[in-house]
Amino acid sequence: MNDFFDMNIDAEILSALKENNIEQPTPIQKEAIPYLLEGKDVIGQAQTGTGKTFAYAIPLLERIDKRRKTVQALIMCPTRELSLQVCKEVEKLAKYTNVKATTIYGGESYEKQFKALAKKPQIIIGTPGRIIDHLHRGTLSFKEVSYLVLDEADEMLKMGFEEDMETILKEVPSVRQTSLFSATLPPWVKQTSKKYMQEPILVKIEQKTLTVEKIKEVLYYVKKEQKKDLIVRLLDYYQLKSVMIFANTKAMVDELVLFLQENHFKADGLHGDLKQLSRDRVMQSFRLGSVEIMIATDVAARGIDVEDVEAIINFDLPQENEIYVHRIGRTGRAGKTGLAITLATTRQSSRVQELETYTKSKMEVMEIPTPKQIATKTQKGLTDKIFTGLEAASQNHTYDNLLKDLARKTTDPTPIIIRLLELLNENTGRSYPSIDTVRPKQKSKEKKSSSSWAYICINVGANDKIRPNQIVNFLHDEVSIHREHFGKIIITKDSTYLEINSQAIRFLKDLKNKKYMGKRLTYHQVKALPKN
Repeated sequence: MNDFFDMNIDAEILSALKENNIEQPTPIQKEAIPYLLEGKDVIGQAQTGTGKTFAYAIPLLERIDKRRKTVQALIMCPTRELSLQVCKEVEKLAKYTNVKATTIYGGESYEKQFKALAKKPQIIIGTPGRIIDHLHRGTLSFKEVSYLVLDEADEMLKMGFEEDMETILKEVPSVRQTSLFSATLPPWVKQTSKKYMQEPILVKIEQKTLTVEKIKEVLYYVKKEQKKDLIVRLLDYYQLKSVMIFANTKAMVDELVLFLQENHFKADGLHGDLKQLSRDRVMQSFRLGSVEIMIATDVAARGIDVEDVEAIINFDLPQENEIYVHRIGRTGRAGKTGLAITLATTRQSSRVQELETYTKSKMEVMEIPTPKQIATKTQKGLTDKIFTGLEAASQNHTYDNLLKDLARKTTDPTPIIIRLLELLNENTGRSYPSIDTVRPKQKSKEKKSSSSWAYICINVGANDKIRPNQIVNFLHDEVSIHREHFGKIIITKDSTYLEINSQAIRFLKDLKNKKYMGKRLTYHQVKALPKN
């Protein structure tokens, strides 16, 4: 099957694909769609940006009974941003089908969602927490759902949504088609899928390299305390107008936003503490270009899809290899070139090597640009700006009176030109603090990296009415462990067992003074998770 026409897809969907200039299926679409059209359960594994949404949305729209105005399909996502992105893609495909879809997620008013549900959508796309709220209120029913999609299932399980997912699935008929799509499939995701699926077919799309050829990956070694000063140099040197900067904590996002705004950059931030209205405002500003630099945590950036991102900057190295691929995949889209800049300390050189081994691509180590090099680059940029459209400008008479007035006031145009250039380039005269040149020492033998996961037991369990997402949120907020540092979570009557990134263990020392529901918390390390 070389194109969508060969798949015997409805004319309405083919028209929508054609309207969006989509003619050839991507590898994941080519492999998964035929199985889903046959009604089989499918586990699809492919990296971000490979067309996973259309891979499950096309068969779903194909098989929905358009005459029935009841909820027939449920798509569960880990974040509101991904829910909105998926809905946008589904609505593109459904344009000529008379199928309605709506999103259900936290942070938006219930009244708005009640109105959307009153329009009898056939497809619900949303996050587990708010879906459960609507089920409890009786404003949502899944009794006639025939199609279930778990999108980014690895993230939902990492974020502790397994119990919520099971609560929802009790409301969905057992006779249904289930598809699970994920960028990664660790063993615990495969194990969990067995609960939800019937003899699923695994469709796995592997790439020779996990990064895009059109993305240039560069690396700057720098001392930790000089990273912010380096960011300023790089933004000026590369003259970026649409860039995403990734930090690992909400605190660092806020710190970078303030720092860059003080240096006259059009920057704003995105993280989990922002209310939905603020998130929407920030995203819209970034899409329209009034904000040129978006600083975000990985969880907050999930589901964000912005065209024409020139570059991404890893201010902090990601703790997980897959996240690096997610991050840099946000640039170099739609056949365009992109730039991925990574900052690292010399102590992190082994971590850099791990990333390079995982992606099968090499980051180019760069010299820190000097103030003179930045000035040269800036002047070249100004020259290009001036000479682009110079011929058309000669026909523009808007400024005739101003030019005459300036000519009367001085016979020497040089100071005027210099002043205009200063106004055009707001970074003129910026002073750059000195940055030390550092390089990691060459190691005679490459050390094997130790296991990145550890196992922890905390003294609260089912008897304390704890749920996975609650313990994740608690540890995130109370001891600053990033959500993406959690793996599998198993809750017994009296204890909670967590798979946690070994580098995050040190934060648990702050747990000794914390209480949950009035119970003082203790923890200890264990060799393995118990079997559930």
